[in-house]
Parts: sequence; C-alpha cells; structure tokens
Amino acid sequence: MHAFFKDPDLQFAVEGVLGATWSRAADVGEVLTTVDRIPNGDRRAWVQQWSATAERLAAQAGAAEAEGHRRTAAARWLRAAGYWSEATDQADATGEFATLWERHRDAWDRFVDLTDAVGEVAVERLFVPYEDTTLPGYLFRSGPVDEPRRTLVYTNGSDGSVVGAWTRGIADALARGWNAMTYDGPGQNAALVRQGIPFRPDWEHVLTPVVDALVARADVDPARIAVMGVSQGGYWVPRALAAEHRVAAAVADPGVVDVSTTMLAQLPHHLVRMLDSGDRDRFDTEMRWALKLSPATRTVLQWRMRPYGVTSPFDFFTAARAYALTDDQAAAIRCPVLVTDPEHEQFWPGQSAQLVAKLTCPVTLLRFTAEEGADSHCEPTAAGLRGERVFDWLDEHVPA
Repeated sequence: MHAFFKDPDLQFAVEGVLGATWSRAADVGEVLTTVDRIPNGDRRAWVQQWSATAERLAAQAGAAEAEGHRRTAAARWLRAAGYWSEATDQADATGEFATLWERHRDAWDRFVDLTDAVGEVAVERLFVPYEDTTLPGYLFRSGPVDEPRRTLVYTNGSDGSVVGAWTRGIADALARGWNAMTYDGPGQNAALVRQGIPFRPDWEHVLTPVVDALVARADVDPARIAVMGVSQGGYWVPRALAAEHRVAAAVADPGVVDVSTTMLAQLPHHLVRMLDSGDRDRFDTEMRWALKLSPATRTVLQWRMRPYGVTSPFDFFTAARAYALTDDQAAAIRCPVLVTDPEHEQFWPGQSAQLVAKLTCPVTLLRFTAEEGADSHCEPTAAGLRGERVFDWLDEHVPA
C-alpha cells in the first residue's frame, strides 16, 4: 500500500477516506489534493486542510441547492460531512472538536434531507426510547413505505461517524433492497456530544430498544432483522446478542472479545501492576508526567477517554476492562454470525478467531488479505470487496 504518511494513524485514516469513494462519500481527487497539503505528522494541518476541503464542498453544495440540483447538492453534502469528520479525529489538538463535529453532523443532515426529497430513497429520523431519554437514529428505505422488508441495523464503533455507517453498511444494503438503520448509542456521536451519554459495556440495554422500535413498524419484517457491528461494534453486537434473540443474523467486523487489550498493550508492566492493585493516585500521577513528554499521546488519550465519560487515566483503563465477552455470553448467542478476519488487524489481532472459537451458534470466519488490498482494521481500502462478501453472506442467511 502506498504510504502517504509515516504516522500510522494518519495513514490509516487516508486509506479509510479512499475506501469511502466506493459509496461516493469521497472523491479521489479531493482526497489526494487535501493529503498533499498536509506535512507528514502535522495534526494541526490535518484539521485545517480537511476543514478547508469540507468548507469548499459545502459552498458548492449550497450553490447546487440554489440552482435546483438537489441530487448534486446531496452528494456534495455527504462528502463535506465525511471530510469534516476526518478533521474532528485530530481536532483535540486544536480545541475545535465540538465545532467541527457539529459541522459534520449538519452536513450529514442536509444530505439526509435532500436524499429524502429526491424520492429514490426515503429517510426518516428516529428517536429510540432509551432509559429516560431517546437515542437518535436514521432509517433508510428504498421500497414502498408499508411493505415489510429486510432491515439492517448498523452499530458503529468507538469513534465512527454517521458517514462511516453509510460507507460500510447503509449504501450496500440499499443497493440490495434492504432497509438500513443506524443509531447513535451511548458514547457515540450525538448521544455523546449533544446528550453527554457515555459508553456502556452491556449493549443489550441499547440494542434491545432499537429492535423494539423496529419490530413495531409496518415497513420492517420482524423475522428478517440483521445487525452489523463495526470496529468496537464487533464487541458490542455479540454482547447484545447474548440476550437479544430477535435478530436473524449478525456481522462482527472484526470480532472483538476484549476491548481493553488494545489500550493495555500501550502501558509498561509497572503501570499495569498499579491498575491491578487499584493504586489510582499513583497511576494517574505517573501518567501525567509521561503525557507531559508526549503532547501527541496526551491528545490521543483525551480523545479515547471522552466517550467513556472519564478524565482519569486510571478510570479509563479500568473501565475498558469491563468490555470483555465471557464464554457464557458467547454460548448464549443463537443466530448465525459472520466474523471478518482482516490480515494485519492492528487493534485486536487474533480476536476474530478467538470469538469464533467461543461461539456455539452457526459461525463463518471471513478472511481478508493484503494481497487483495483488503487487510487492516475494517478493510479500509476494500469497501467494494468487503461489501460484496458480507452482503452475499447476509443475502444467504436473510433471504429477500
């Protein structure tokens, strides 16, 4: 794979944006010219240049709307939303996270409204009852409103945007005649930024209200609901399926059995021992000294802690340990499950195979390789191949 940056996080992000071109959520020329303006490793320039590209697209989208070109305007708003989302990923370094996140969400909502207005795809905003509030969601339909159809529920990861839900699930689902629904769960997108709801490990308390809302609808076939979990959603979905048995089939991309391993692997052994012994004050003191020496690491840690609703590194690493799938939970899953297994998985290596070994339900392990250009976490540069294989499996297990 061509290296755009030495920084692995920025390189991975570029690969993801290039993959989004498959579903027209990015354009190659816009991506390459933006990347060309960013010096290697310069995270402030990353924020500035993706924001500049998004601003330009937004102005063009507004002009297209004024001229009555709604389809063109919708396409431009979608790309602008994606580019602003890229800016937010590094925006803690500039203090602009909340502002840029709102710009990304506003652009997405313009895409949603115009897509619905064009009439080829109907889009409905949902408000899923959740405890004493609601969770925001979107339901996309490509068929008659009152016809019960197969429905895909897309569950995002720890930092995935709504545009990511479009590129990794919704667009392919619509092309095959599915309904497609995505929602912001605790710690995700609007539930975090606007409502202040943090992550929780027991995702059955999230997915079950989502399924409740769908099965009550005339345009959803309650016997043909599939669920896809991407990135950290590869933990949340299996965890929820241990208790929620109305799902016909599920996808974990990739399989995750212990979320904390990717965090704990960054810690020296003596800090892990402090976690084990519960020495919170000493752990946080040592972390503060270490983070003073590495502003970039401090920024990444602040970004990672935000959805957990904590500011103490000790609390963050301790909380992450609760996100682990037990053998009993895995054994309770009944529906067929597809688990992707990309070569060079960098966050949870080996855990797809571990999840498959735990499951007692019908399970398929789907390999993706570097030779295919489909390696790395969530197969970023192989959106087409990934979609073909995943949705062929879904079509077999949840027939039209």
